[in-house]
Amino acid sequence: MALDRLLELVERLGALLRSYGNRRTGGLQPVHLLALHYLSRCNRYSNTPGALAAYLGATRGTTSQSLDVLEWRGLVRRTSDSQDGRVVRLHLTAQGRRLLDRERRRLLTQLEQWERVRAQDLDTAEKVLEGLLRHLQRANNYRTFGLCRTCRHLLREGPGKFRCGLTLEPLTQAETGQICHEHEYPAAQAAP
Repeated sequence: MALDRLLELVERLGALLRSYGNRRTGGLQPVHLLALHYLSRCNRYSNTPGALAAYLGATRGTTSQSLDVLEWRGLVRRTSDSQDGRVVRLHLTAQGRRLLDRERRRLLTQLEQWERVRAQDLDTAEKVLEGLLRHLQRANNYRTFGLCRTCRHLLREGPGKFRCGLTLEPLTQAETGQICHEHEYPAAQAAP
Protein backbone atom coordinates (compact mmCIF):
# COMPACT_ATOMS: atom_id res chain seq x y z
CA MET A 1 0.00 0.00 0.00
CA ALA A 2 1.29 3.46 -0.91
CA LEU A 3 0.56 4.96 2.54
CA ASP A 4 2.54 2.21 4.27
CA ARG A 5 5.51 2.89 2.00
CA LEU A 6 5.23 6.67 2.48
CA LEU A 7 5.26 6.23 6.27
CA GLU A 8 8.24 3.89 6.02
CA LEU A 9 10.17 6.39 3.90
CA VAL A 10 9.37 9.30 6.23
CA GLU A 11 10.44 7.28 9.27
CA ARG A 12 13.67 6.16 7.58
CA LEU A 13 14.53 9.68 6.40
CA GLY A 14 13.91 10.96 9.93
CA ALA A 15 16.20 8.29 11.39
CA LEU A 16 18.95 9.11 8.89
CA LEU A 17 18.69 12.84 9.56
CA ARG A 18 18.88 12.22 13.31
CA SER A 19 21.91 9.96 12.98
CA TYR A 20 23.57 12.46 10.63
CA GLY A 21 23.24 15.21 13.21
CA ASN A 22 24.43 12.96 16.00
CA ARG A 23 27.67 12.10 14.17
CA ARG A 24 28.54 15.68 13.31
CA THR A 25 27.92 17.71 16.46
CA GLY A 26 30.40 16.35 18.96
CA GLY A 27 27.95 14.25 20.93
CA LEU A 28 24.88 16.46 20.86
CA GLN A 29 21.72 14.43 20.52
CA PRO A 30 19.26 14.96 17.66
CA VAL A 31 16.82 16.57 20.09
CA HIS A 32 19.43 19.22 20.84
CA LEU A 33 19.68 20.17 17.16
CA LEU A 34 15.88 20.25 16.91
CA ALA A 35 15.78 22.58 19.91
CA LEU A 36 18.40 24.86 18.34
CA HIS A 37 16.50 24.86 15.05
CA TYR A 38 13.24 25.75 16.79
CA LEU A 39 14.85 28.56 18.78
CA SER A 40 16.38 29.96 15.59
CA ARG A 41 12.94 30.16 13.96
CA CYS A 42 10.44 30.88 16.76
CA ASN A 43 8.91 34.25 17.58
CA ARG A 44 9.01 36.24 20.81
CA TYR A 45 5.85 34.52 22.11
CA SER A 46 7.26 31.06 21.59
CA ASN A 47 10.81 31.08 23.00
CA THR A 48 9.89 29.48 26.33
CA PRO A 49 10.74 26.05 27.74
CA GLY A 50 7.05 25.08 27.67
CA ALA A 51 6.64 25.98 23.99
CA LEU A 52 9.87 24.15 23.16
CA ALA A 53 8.65 21.05 25.03
CA ALA A 54 5.38 21.12 23.07
CA TYR A 55 7.26 21.54 19.78
CA LEU A 56 9.56 18.61 20.58
CA GLY A 57 6.69 16.46 21.88
CA ALA A 58 8.69 15.97 25.09
CA THR A 59 8.01 16.44 28.78
CA ARG A 60 9.08 19.65 30.47
CA GLY A 61 11.58 17.67 32.56
CA THR A 62 13.23 16.11 29.52
CA THR A 63 13.28 19.49 27.79
CA SER A 64 14.84 21.09 30.86
CA GLN A 65 17.63 18.49 30.79
CA SER A 66 18.27 19.21 27.11
CA LEU A 67 18.34 22.95 27.84
CA ASP A 68 20.85 22.35 30.64
CA VAL A 69 23.17 20.62 28.13
CA LEU A 70 22.74 23.38 25.55
CA GLU A 71 23.30 26.11 28.12
CA TRP A 72 26.37 24.34 29.58
CA ARG A 73 27.84 24.13 26.06
CA GLY A 74 27.21 27.85 25.51
CA LEU A 75 24.67 27.32 22.71
CA VAL A 76 21.59 28.71 24.50
CA ARG A 77 21.03 31.23 27.26
CA ARG A 78 18.02 31.69 29.49
CA THR A 79 16.76 35.10 30.58
CA SER A 80 13.82 36.38 32.58
CA ASP A 81 11.07 38.06 30.59
CA SER A 82 11.27 41.85 30.88
CA GLN A 83 7.49 42.16 31.43
CA ASP A 84 6.95 39.11 33.67
CA GLY A 85 10.00 37.93 35.60
CA ARG A 86 8.40 34.52 36.18
CA VAL A 87 8.61 33.72 32.46
CA VAL A 88 11.88 32.26 31.16
CA ARG A 89 12.95 33.22 27.63
CA LEU A 90 15.37 31.12 25.58
CA HIS A 91 17.87 32.61 23.16
CA LEU A 92 20.44 31.12 20.82
CA THR A 93 23.93 32.37 21.47
CA ALA A 94 26.21 33.33 18.60
CA GLN A 95 27.96 29.99 19.11
CA GLY A 96 24.64 28.13 18.93
CA ARG A 97 23.68 29.93 15.73
CA ARG A 98 27.08 29.15 14.17
CA LEU A 99 26.79 25.45 15.04
CA LEU A 100 23.27 25.24 13.65
CA ASP A 101 24.19 27.13 10.46
CA ARG A 102 27.23 24.90 9.91
CA GLU A 103 25.21 21.68 10.31
CA ARG A 104 22.40 22.89 8.04
CA ARG A 105 24.92 23.91 5.35
CA ARG A 106 26.58 20.48 5.51
CA LEU A 107 23.28 18.67 5.13
CA LEU A 108 22.05 20.98 2.35
CA THR A 109 25.32 20.44 0.47
CA GLN A 110 24.74 16.69 0.58
CA LEU A 111 21.14 17.06 -0.57
CA GLU A 112 22.14 19.38 -3.43
CA GLN A 113 24.49 16.69 -4.71
CA TRP A 114 21.47 14.55 -5.49
CA GLU A 115 21.17 15.62 -9.11
CA ARG A 116 18.03 13.73 -10.07
CA VAL A 117 15.61 15.97 -8.18
CA ARG A 118 13.59 18.40 -10.25
CA ALA A 119 12.18 21.57 -8.72
CA GLN A 120 8.66 20.44 -9.64
CA ASP A 121 9.15 17.15 -7.77
CA LEU A 122 10.42 19.02 -4.71
CA ASP A 123 7.34 21.27 -4.78
CA THR A 124 5.06 18.22 -4.99
CA ALA A 125 6.89 16.46 -2.17
CA GLU A 126 6.65 19.58 0.00
CA LYS A 127 2.89 19.83 -0.57
CA VAL A 128 2.30 16.13 0.12
CA LEU A 129 4.41 16.11 3.29
CA GLU A 130 2.89 19.37 4.55
CA GLY A 131 -0.60 17.97 3.96
CA LEU A 132 0.30 14.79 5.82
CA LEU A 133 1.76 16.81 8.69
CA ARG A 134 -1.36 18.98 8.98
CA HIS A 135 -3.59 15.91 8.87
CA LEU A 136 -1.66 14.17 11.67
CA GLN A 137 -1.54 17.35 13.76
CA ARG A 138 -5.30 17.77 13.44
CA ALA A 139 -6.09 14.08 13.99
CA ASN A 140 -3.98 13.99 17.17
CA ASN A 141 -4.88 17.47 18.44
CA TYR A 142 -1.26 18.71 18.24
CA ARG A 143 -0.27 22.34 17.93
CA THR A 144 0.68 23.34 14.40
CA PHE A 145 3.69 25.57 15.13
CA GLY A 146 3.23 27.27 11.76
CA LEU A 147 4.58 30.55 10.49
CA CYS A 148 2.87 33.67 11.74
CA ARG A 149 2.03 34.76 8.19
CA THR A 150 -0.13 31.62 7.75
CA CYS A 151 -1.99 32.06 11.05
CA ARG A 152 -5.67 32.91 11.37
CA HIS A 153 -4.78 35.45 14.09
CA LEU A 154 -2.54 37.58 11.86
CA LEU A 155 -4.08 40.98 11.20
CA ARG A 156 -2.89 42.85 8.10
CA GLU A 157 -3.25 46.55 8.76
CA GLY A 158 -1.70 47.92 5.59
CA PRO A 159 1.41 47.52 3.48
CA GLY A 160 4.09 46.09 5.77
CA LYS A 161 1.94 46.61 8.90
CA PHE A 162 0.89 43.57 10.91
CA ARG A 163 -0.58 42.82 14.33
CA CYS A 164 -1.14 39.61 16.29
CA GLY A 165 -4.88 39.15 16.83
CA LEU A 166 -4.25 37.32 20.12
CA THR A 167 -1.90 39.76 21.82
CA LEU A 168 -2.88 42.83 19.77
CA GLU A 169 0.82 43.71 19.60
CA PRO A 170 2.35 45.01 16.36
CA LEU A 171 4.51 42.58 14.39
CA THR A 172 7.34 43.31 12.02
CA GLN A 173 7.43 41.81 8.53
CA ALA A 174 10.31 39.56 9.69
CA GLU A 175 8.27 38.28 12.64
CA THR A 176 5.52 37.10 10.31
CA GLY A 177 8.01 34.53 8.97
CA GLN A 178 8.72 33.04 12.40
CA ILE A 179 7.26 29.93 14.08
CA CYS A 180 4.55 30.58 16.65
CA HIS A 181 3.38 28.36 19.49
CA GLU A 182 -0.13 29.84 19.25
CA HIS A 183 -0.41 29.29 15.48
CA GLU A 184 -3.71 28.14 14.00
CA TYR A 185 -4.38 27.73 10.30
CA PRO A 186 -7.32 29.67 8.87
CA ALA A 187 -10.39 27.47 8.40
CA ALA A 188 -9.83 27.42 4.61
CA GLN A 189 -6.28 26.02 5.11
CA ALA A 190 -7.07 23.56 7.91
CA ALA A 191 -7.79 20.64 5.62
CA PRO A 192 -5.46 20.45 2.61
